This record gives sequence, C-alpha cells and structure tokens, in this order.
Amino acid sequence: MKYEELSRAIVDGVGGKDNVKSVVHCTTRLRFKLKDESVAKDGVLKNTDGVITVVKSGGQYQVVIGNHVADVYEDLIKVGGFADGGVVADDYEEDENLSVLDKFIDLVSGIFTPILGPLCAAGMIKGFSAMFTSLGWLSTNSGTYKVLYAIGDGFFYFLPIILGVTAAKKFKVDQFIGMAIGAALCYPEIVALNSSKTVLYTIFNGTFFQSDIHATFLKLPIIMMSYTSSVIPIILAVWFASHVQRWARKVIPDVVKTFLVPFVTLLIAVPLTFLVIGPIATWLSDAISTIFVGIYDFSPLVAGVVMGAFWQVFVMFGLHWGFVAVAMANLASKGYDPIVILSLGASFAQTGVVLGMIMQTKNPKTRSIAIPAFISGIFGVTEPAIYGLTLPRKRPFILSCIAAAIGGGIIGLAGSKLYMMGGMGIFSIPSAIGTKTGIDSSVYGLIFSMAISTLLGLGLQLLFGRKSVDDTESATVVASGVPSSVEKPAKEENAVNQKQEYKSATKINSPLSGKLEALEDIDDEVFSSGAMGKGVAIEPDEGVLTAPADGTVTLAFPTGHAVGLRLETGTELLMHIGMDTVELDGKGFELLVEQGDKITAGQELLKFDIDLIKKSGFKLTTPIVVTNTKKYHEISVVDPQRKSIRRNDVLLDLK
Repeated sequence: MKYEELSRAIVDGVGGKDNVKSVVHCTTRLRFKLKDESVAKDGVLKNTDGVITVVKSGGQYQVVIGNHVADVYEDLIKVGGFADGGVVADDYEEDENLSVLDKFIDLVSGIFTPILGPLCAAGMIKGFSAMFTSLGWLSTNSGTYKVLYAIGDGFFYFLPIILGVTAAKKFKVDQFIGMAIGAALCYPEIVALNSSKTVLYTIFNGTFFQSDIHATFLKLPIIMMSYTSSVIPIILAVWFASHVQRWARKVIPDVVKTFLVPFVTLLIAVPLTFLVIGPIATWLSDAISTIFVGIYDFSPLVAGVVMGAFWQVFVMFGLHWGFVAVAMANLASKGYDPIVILSLGASFAQTGVVLGMIMQTKNPKTRSIAIPAFISGIFGVTEPAIYGLTLPRKRPFILSCIAAAIGGGIIGLAGSKLYMMGGMGIFSIPSAIGTKTGIDSSVYGLIFSMAISTLLGLGLQLLFGRKSVDDTESATVVASGVPSSVEKPAKEENAVNQKQEYKSATKINSPLSGKLEALEDIDDEVFSSGAMGKGVAIEPDEGVLTAPADGTVTLAFPTGHAVGLRLETGTELLMHIGMDTVELDGKGFELLVEQGDKITAGQELLKFDIDLIKKSGFKLTTPIVVTNTKKYHEISVVDPQRKSIRRNDVLLDLK
C-alpha cells in the first residue's frame, strides 16, 4: 500500500471515517461527501505532502491529489474501510437542483466521459496514420496502413453503437437496447440507402430540408441521413427509447417482460428514429455546426483570442463539455472542427507559467508539485497546475490566460482544424493533419502556437509573477476552483454550524404490510445501531412496497432491493427490503421507479417475490429508516403496542 500514510492523513483531515458519507474520485481529485464539513481540517490537508489543495464545491469536499489519484484512492478505501464508489466525471455533481445548463453539462459529460480514453487513443492512431502517409512513410494501399486506419476510424464510424451504450446507462435503459439502436443506424444496407441512386420522390423541395426519398417504412417516407460517426441522433433516440421502455415495463405482464419489453422498445424506437428523430437531430446538429462555424468565419482571430483566454475558466466550471458536443457535431457534418482546436494553446501557456515557477520557487513542496504538473501539462492535463499552483496565486493564472489568448489567436489566423477527436497536448498535433491536406501551413501554425504559448507563459511569469510564487497565504480555493482572499473567522463559522434547523412535525404512513419489529432488535448492526437513522422494521407479508407520501425518488438500486425517498415534508426515508438481499443481484425484485421520479402517496415503488427470497436463504426483515434523523427532535412508532400494520396506515410520528 504505497499511499497508506497519505491515506491515513487524508481520513484524519476530513474528520475521520465516521464523518464520511461516501468518496469517489475523478481524474485528479478525491471527492468526499461529508456529514459535517466544519470538522474537516482544511489547513492541515493543504499542507500535507501529496495533497495539492482542497476545493469545496457542489456539496463535495474535494481533495486534489494529481494524476496518481486512482492509486491513492485504492489505498484510501482500504485504510478507511469505505465502499468503493469508483471513478466519476471531472465535473461530477449530484444532479438534484441543477440548472438547465448544469443538467446539459452533466448529460454530455456522463455520456462522453466513459469513452474518452479509447476515443483519444483511436483518434491518435488515426492521426498518426495520416501523418505517416503525409511524410511518405506509409502507402495508403499497404496492409499496415489499412489495419492502423481501421483501428482509428472504426471507433468513429461505429460511434453510434458506442454512444448507444453510454447513453443507455445515462438514461437508465437496457444497454443492449442502446447498442441495438446504434447498430441499426450503422447497418450496411441502411448506410447504402443514403447514397442510393434510386429516388422514389423528393420532399420539402426548395428548402433547407429538401430530401430525396430512397425507401419507405409502412409507406411512410424515410428521410435518409448519414448516421455513421454521428452523435446527436443516437443520444436523442436512446432518450426516447428510455420513455418507451419505462412505459412497456408498466403495461407488459411480468411473465413475458424479459423479451417483450426490448421487443416493444426496439420496434417503436428504431422506426421512429429513422422517420422522425434522426432527421430532426441531424438538421439540428447541422444548424448548430453552421452557427458556430459562421461565428468562427466572421473572425478566426477574435474567436481564437476569446477561446484561448477563457478556455481554462470553461474547464473549471465544466462548460467545456458544451464545446465538445459542438466539435463532435462539426466532425460528423463537416468532417472537421475549427472551434475546440483554438483552446490548444491554453495547456502550453499554463505549462510555460509552471516552468517559470519551477525556476523561481525556493519552496520544496511547490517544486514537488510543479515538476509533475509541468510534465502532465505537456500532454494536455493541466488540472494539477491550475488547482495546485496558478489559481491559488491568482497572478500566474491570469498570466497563463493572456498567453493562451495570444496562442489561440495564432491558431485562428493559421486556419488550423481538428479532423478527428484525438489526444491532448502534443498528441493533438496528428489530429490536425487531414487525410487530403496532409501536413500543411495550418499544422505548422498549430505547432508554432504551442511553442509561442509556452514561451509567452514562461516570459510573463518570469517578468511579472515572481512575487506570487512563494506567497500563497492569501489565496484559498473555496468553490469550483474560484479563489477567495476572505475566509470566515473560525468562531463565526463554528457558530453558524452549531445552529440546527429542525423539520416540521409530521407523520409517515407505512409502505408495507406485515409484522412490526423494533429497529434495534433486527439482525443488522448498521441499522440496529441507529447509524443510518431512527425508524422501525417490518416483516412483510405482501410483496409490494408503496410510497408513504408524495415526494421524489432519491435512490433506486438497480438490484431493486432498496429505495430512498425525499418526501415533500422534507423527510428523507430509506426502505431496505430484507437483510443482505443485494446478493440476489435483482433476482426476485421488480423496480417500478427510477431515481429522480416524482411519486405520489400509495404509488407502487417495487414488487418482490417473498417465497423466492426466503428460499434463497435471506431474511425479509425490512428497515424503514429516517436518514435525516438529526433534523427531528424525536422519532417514534405511533402505536408502540401494535404488533402488525397494513399499508397506508400511520406508522411513524416525527416531532
């Protein structure tokens, strides 16, 4: 356990194991959900060797580690005994109470983050293939070229299938249904129809939407589009399929759901994708692409300066995902993207500033952070540099934005374009080599911009940033990576945190029918100890769980064994069917709702097979727990003498 000592320091710094609700990690940071952030030792953690800084954002307590965060996380969950929540997107946040923009960013990042590694790898291989042919090292007729190009281009050609999987996961659809929809869009005979010389008739003559009809479905015209390498059509198609699947699960009998739900979903979703969703999505994609390219064409210089100057700010707030979506749309419709490439000078400007700081600092810890940050910046990963070095000191960050703006302007003037989504940093160069254009002035312009951005960043830091290098006392990262020079006095902060706001008194109906049992008497230490909150347990005699009141589903385990609710009264409720029933992996459970669903009192949330669960050797004792117990003075069973209860009878009294 290479990072055992660091892990113990982090656990202690966040207030100990008992203060941690959950922990996951992204590319560079550990993301904690803490019960009480006020007991975390911010200053101690920031001065801990191996920790770059601390960020508080979106209800998360984030400990920035750097590129080796996955290794630290692996040791951390062992040292702390935490559940392994795994890796998440860089801009991961809970999706409740998000704005429309935040939800869009969450959607795009959730769909693209899982494939970024292979996508970049495939783009790099495709880019290097183009570079090797331009240099005369490979012939396009050689087997070596064909195999290399197939590795790179195959990923993008069948992108709808790949996105079908990730979009299905995001929209909570059977992933094989998402894959099947994507496969239909890329099916060879469908692809061939788009270029067919047989034209039955033409619709929308003389308009932007004019289309030749090559085939019909049930006599309805199929407006053929090119769906290979496309992005928006498959995402919208899977989103539509999620609604069809949800409806099908409710109306189709249990005994035939296994095959009839996918049958109905595919039979409705795929034809409608070809008839309506696909054409509209493609037109929308083309329109978005045209707008952004039009802005770029108006003034590539201005576009480059603006994109370069603000790209790092966009990344900090997750807004860069919107530009990634635009880039994918441009690549699908035009075969190139002139927008995202304008940002490539930013990582080199940041790297140049860090190099200047390495030359200027006298602090061993600053140097130990700066050297690996400089190396990773060359390859396009700048988070360690931003959060660990330049942003807390303010001036170096501003200097890097100035250098990045000039670098972006040079890229715009050179007319550089990305012909594929590939690697970052220096690995982005092959992505700028077109198969037809080869290594031309636009590629040399990009390389020149990278060099100038680095030198400008270095020069500006050496000239204007020296005083801020070893003076970090006034800069503390407090939210979303935004620096603040003012912190609350400790006494004031503690006084605020000590105030406890209580929820209004209320009563909760029973979600189950069965025998009542005191929570402390059940055979599960987590629940019986009250660690999850106060409540009661029920031994169910009917396999139906219903909503005790109106509210929202906050937790819906895919295995169906547990459901969490936030009621309109503010009560947070967890209902866990049986003991250790997660091991059944969904067998015997039918989940009828999804996370985020609005529910009404008495609505069925899930069904479970009592006999199957018992025959499998599991107890059915079901804890009903108020997880925000601290928000109430007292929680008790309404009638302690009662031995059994029916669904919708009054169960708990919350005061």
